[in-house]
Amino acid sequence: MKVGLEIHQQLAPRKLHCRCPVELTETVQGTVERRLRVASGEEMGIDPAAEFQAARESVYRYEWGPSNCLVDLDEEPPTELDPDALDVALTMALLLHARPVDEIEVMRKIVVDGSNTSGFQRTSLIAVGGYVEVEGRRIALQSICLEEDAARKVAETEGIVTYRLDRLGVPLIEISTQPEMESGEEARRVAEEIGALLRATERVRRGIGTIREDLNVSIEGGCRVEIKGAQELRLLPEYVEREAARQKMLLAVRESLRGRGATAPRGPPADLTDTLQGVATGPIGQALRRHGQVLGLRLPGYAGLLRSLPGTTERLGRELADQARACGLNGLLHSDELPNPEIGEDRLRPLREQLGVGGADAFVLVAGTDRRLLLRALEAVARRATAALEGVPGETRDPLPDGRSRYSRPIPGRFRMYPETDIPPIRIDPGRLERLRSTLPERPADRRARLTRQYGLPAEIAGQLVVSGQAGLLETLVAQGRSAALVARFLTQDLPAATAAGDAAFDLSAERMDELLRACEAGEFAKEGLPKILAALKAQGASPDVRQAIAEAGFTGLSMEELSRLAEALVDRNADLVRQRGAGAFSPLMGDLMREVRGRRDGREIAEALRKALRDRAPGAPTP
Repeated sequence: MKVGLEIHQQLAPRKLHCRCPVELTETVQGTVERRLRVASGEEMGIDPAAEFQAARESVYRYEWGPSNCLVDLDEEPPTELDPDALDVALTMALLLHARPVDEIEVMRKIVVDGSNTSGFQRTSLIAVGGYVEVEGRRIALQSICLEEDAARKVAETEGIVTYRLDRLGVPLIEISTQPEMESGEEARRVAEEIGALLRATERVRRGIGTIREDLNVSIEGGCRVEIKGAQELRLLPEYVEREAARQKMLLAVRESLRGRGATAPRGPPADLTDTLQGVATGPIGQALRRHGQVLGLRLPGYAGLLRSLPGTTERLGRELADQARACGLNGLLHSDELPNPEIGEDRLRPLREQLGVGGADAFVLVAGTDRRLLLRALEAVARRATAALEGVPGETRDPLPDGRSRYSRPIPGRFRMYPETDIPPIRIDPGRLERLRSTLPERPADRRARLTRQYGLPAEIAGQLVVSGQAGLLETLVAQGRSAALVARFLTQDLPAATAAGDAAFDLSAERMDELLRACEAGEFAKEGLPKILAALKAQGASPDVRQAIAEAGFTGLSMEELSRLAEALVDRNADLVRQRGAGAFSPLMGDLMREVRGRRDGREIAEALRKALRDRAPGAPTP
């Protein structure tokens, strides 16, 4: 198995080819609609992925707001590359031992899925070569590019796709490796290391959707397949292993098809609408109720090979259904899943006769109200069934939450590129590289070791801080007088837990963090109370108030004298238990006292107050 990675990371703070702010917003100030058509690239060919996207003939609706200008609407020429974004890309080139190009040529990459108002994405090659070192092994890089991020899709109905333009034009650095990784776990470690290097620059955007990974996977005898847009690092191994299993299944199906002498589907689809009249349930029944049609296609020699083969959950039938979905249908029915409650044996016989299906043959059915769409879907299914005779087709796939992937479009090629005519070439000044080289950030491995040495942090905690990009925040807060151990716990445990609770990302400024931790160290509440206070801060919304959150969480302060009185009263109320169990009374009483004062004093202080109360109120009773 061979695995390659493409890391896409959003940069801050301005857009790449205008000076609009990088700000995602729900404010919509207007809309425009466009239709996009495919064009040839510099080599005069038509890119297959772009041709596939254009065939959908969708209408694209664009919502624009306060973070957009005429450049985003493709009504004004773009400006040159943002110099700050270019500096970050060049910094990454130096950190990754890559060779910056002498002159940057901005290119147009044809994309007609609606995610760019212009029908293309601007991209620039910044550097080539280089490597990243992970656990003593060097993984070579192909290239480092700087490009525009796409608009974000917010809605899709039949024939109309709606995008919001706030994300369009956000600077995006793309780092591509050679296909040298040999497992999904190794790909995850490489992605983690490159991500840590990106965050070390402290000039990248943070949060859900700001970094994405594309995986290129192939096995021996297979073909390169791109899984595009994975966002969860933990799922990368799953995507790789599932894709390897899918390709193994396709190779096994190929051998079975060849052994049977199976052939490609031929001839026009059959109209089965009259034959299936009376079906009342499922997609066929739904289409017939709407006066639609049912079309069928014979697959000669494919019987039994559309279902999952022994030892795998992958199946060719799903591959064919994905083709129908990509054309706009909800899927299809195939003969390996029949009979079913919708189509029984009594209906199968006339279907087979009309399609000319023999014992070794399979067939597929599609249903809907748009005959042209049905014919297009069956044409795609026929192409995919034909490709099964060769094995694994190269394609682009979308990641799914369960670790599987789904067909998206053909894999793009070289025909989609041509030069950007509105931006002149940019020469890279050697002096600029020297300036950046003199201020390179600390490498992740070096920083992990220094945090452990300088602040006494466990190596695992130091590693978490570096990978998450929060090492700089820790050092800032410690420089302001906060305890390194408390800050590390807050950044690696309390804050991530608060961010994960609910859908909205929780972003707390360094100033608010310092105020909160300062109050904790002053004894206003114990560190166990941080989760409750963070929940109160998150509920406040855009302008969090630490003092108010502490009060809302119920932490009004508890002196040691007050704690002692509470402990003494608890021992008095449970005098019989203390006499009966002696030192054994500590555990149940400690639980009661913790519930009463949790978060208002540290656990060690609560335990000591209870021990003292036991000694004072029951002098003869041993204490733990």
